[in-house]
Amino acid sequence: MAASRTDIPGIVITGASGRMGQMLIKTIADHPRAHLVGAVEREGHDWVGQDVGLAMGGSEIGITVTDDAPAAFAKAQAVIDFTSPEATIAFAGMAAEAGVVHVIGTTGMSDAQIAQLEPSSRQSVQMRAGNMSLGVNLLVQLTKKVAAALDEDFDIEVIEAHHHHKVDAPSGTALMLGEAAAEGRGVTLSDVSDSGRDGITGARKRGDIGFSAIRGGDIVGEHDVLFAGQGERIVLRHMATDRAIFARGAIKAALWGQGKEPGQYDMLDVLGL
Repeated sequence: MAASRTDIPGIVITGASGRMGQMLIKTIADHPRAHLVGAVEREGHDWVGQDVGLAMGGSEIGITVTDDAPAAFAKAQAVIDFTSPEATIAFAGMAAEAGVVHVIGTTGMSDAQIAQLEPSSRQSVQMRAGNMSLGVNLLVQLTKKVAAALDEDFDIEVIEAHHHHKVDAPSGTALMLGEAAAEGRGVTLSDVSDSGRDGITGARKRGDIGFSAIRGGDIVGEHDVLFAGQGERIVLRHMATDRAIFARGAIKAALWGQGKEPGQYDMLDVLGL
């Protein structure tokens, strides 16, 4: 027998007008195990006070966009958050107060900002990942294994491409892959990271993990991990062609987090990898 509306988790989407916000709302509408109970935007945004379905150019769905995040969170079992680092830190505290699962897909967070999330995770389930897709998380595991198998005779370069609206580089996924490569080699990424090359930079330093970023058009997300040795190259690649894969992964994480103990988790936990 199908679950009733009250038996399945209610989800709030923050940053409802954004590319991922709208994709999440559309994906939840067709999901058999979750339903939308709130849509949040910043104070003063044009969508506030409008039905979110109408604001998205479709039909009315009975959910009014609000700038009162705590009130929206109080009606939910989970919050999915693809916004900005500053907003995510604030939402983390609100999610902890409401006792709801907080799924964080926000990228571009500094180490200091990530550290600010930890206190909130003592009160609620906090699931953060640089990428929510199954394929990317498998790529992370493969990258770690290959890096562990090859020595520093192989240079490692993480090459990523995204649409021209993306504001951060390297991408959160690229950093995940760099961390995986560093872990495989038994080093700390911050000690060996090489990015932002321009001008006369000198020869590449042995053992460095490099990052290259491409921005253009409507590229959803492409990531290569290149292991370049003398006379041979190994390339691990993931290409995303539909932003819905990230939405489905985020919803999967929100459902997985129901009933879990408070703490910080990632997609490897969700996927059992």
